[in-house]
Amino acid sequence: MKALIIGSGIAGIATAIRLAVQGHQVEVFEANSYPGGKLSEFEQDGFRFDAGPSLFTMPQYVDELFTLAGKNPKDFFCYQKLDKVCRYFYEDGTQLNAYADTEQFAAEVSNVTGEPVASVKKYLANSATIYNITNHVFLEQSLHRLKTFLSRDTAKSVLGLPGIDAFRTMHKANAGYFKDDRLVQFYDRYATYNGSNPYAAPATLNVIPHLEQHYGAYFPVGGMFSITSSLVKLAESLGVIFHYNSKADEILLDDLKATGLKVAGNVINGDVIISNMDVWFTYQRLLKSYPGLFPKRILGQERSSSALIFYWGISRRFPELDLHNIFFSTDYKAEFDHIWKDKNIFHDPTIYLNISCKYKPDDAPGRCENWFTMINVPANVGQEWDTLIATARENILKKLTRILGDDIESLIVSETMLDPRRIQTKTSSYQGSLYGTSSNSRFAAFLRHANKSSKIENLYFCGGSVHPGGGIPLCLLSAKIVSGWIADDFSPTS
Repeated sequence: MKALIIGSGIAGIATAIRLAVQGHQVEVFEANSYPGGKLSEFEQDGFRFDAGPSLFTMPQYVDELFTLAGKNPKDFFCYQKLDKVCRYFYEDGTQLNAYADTEQFAAEVSNVTGEPVASVKKYLANSATIYNITNHVFLEQSLHRLKTFLSRDTAKSVLGLPGIDAFRTMHKANAGYFKDDRLVQFYDRYATYNGSNPYAAPATLNVIPHLEQHYGAYFPVGGMFSITSSLVKLAESLGVIFHYNSKADEILLDDLKATGLKVAGNVINGDVIISNMDVWFTYQRLLKSYPGLFPKRILGQERSSSALIFYWGISRRFPELDLHNIFFSTDYKAEFDHIWKDKNIFHDPTIYLNISCKYKPDDAPGRCENWFTMINVPANVGQEWDTLIATARENILKKLTRILGDDIESLIVSETMLDPRRIQTKTSSYQGSLYGTSSNSRFAAFLRHANKSSKIENLYFCGGSVHPGGGIPLCLLSAKIVSGWIADDFSPTS
């Protein structure tokens, strides 16, 4: 069987590996000159930056791909566990270290905020409960296959559904666990891990802290892009062919059956087509001649938030900063209202600052640091971005200067920027949204596009815009779901 994959994001690469292991012929068509989609890198003025995702969790899903291919993961891809996941800065001067060790973290929270250690442990136990209920059914299997609902694991999960806390918002649940507003804000922030709003998203998303606290956070030895580069190398060793600068123009159909792609005017025939492109653009660009086949309700869903990122080369080192750093807003509710209701940027945004040279020194020259400086912003719906960006840059610099006690702008020796418009252009993410649709309703996470078309035979989907969602771990799981579905559909007995 010949499989054609549109896009070499992390899900597309992982799907290619899994299908090659199954013995299929696989070709990947990538519009850019490089692989990885959002998980890419660039160099400028002697600084190296990971362009997109900077937090690495659930490394077992990457290791699994090497194991499936009969390789030792450590021969190709290495990473180290972080003792401290992130350092948090509050405007009142509070600093909180999120330690990987639960006992150490609970003690830190208690010392800083006065919240009892038992409260932190109770919260994390609830997070684990949500994970145990949802993992086998929602994360690792398709919700659109009958076989999923005939398993014993599904029956257990259905019986446990009241435990996923779907009828409260994340914020309401967090405020119910803790009295200290700083800790409530700490846990509300996890909504941003899938581009949602903690004041609207269901408390089911409080599963996310378990993934980070229980499984840990890691730093790939070669930086985040080494995830992409090592998996591409593995895929190529299995015979996968990558075509770069090869934008797919159309998915070819014959009587509602996908039969190939049109790329630069050439017809490429295939037995199955897998789109790793945002599902919105898959339909609007590649299937535009078939509007009657569009899943209009899904394509009309609210998109996730986007990001504004400044990549700064900084001419001094800051020992008080870590790999991951958060500088919180003083009014979190107002910040999210600006993003979701007003579709603009709050004057006091929460800032995420990633400095990979803390663990990979050659990412910055001399005594410099490479700052990946990001704030959450709304998806692109036609805002006056140049004005918003200029104001946001000024506010970010004022905030960092005030908290760190140094004139940050005077230290910038290299600068580039990524905004929602360029995110859409570079990664075909509709409106520049980072995670496809948002999860700002009770069951939005369960209403994502399926990993297989219900109307077009032999057309499948992987990546952050479809089930089970965005972020590296879920994208890798989408590849697992798709490859399993294809294996069943093309087995001798199917």
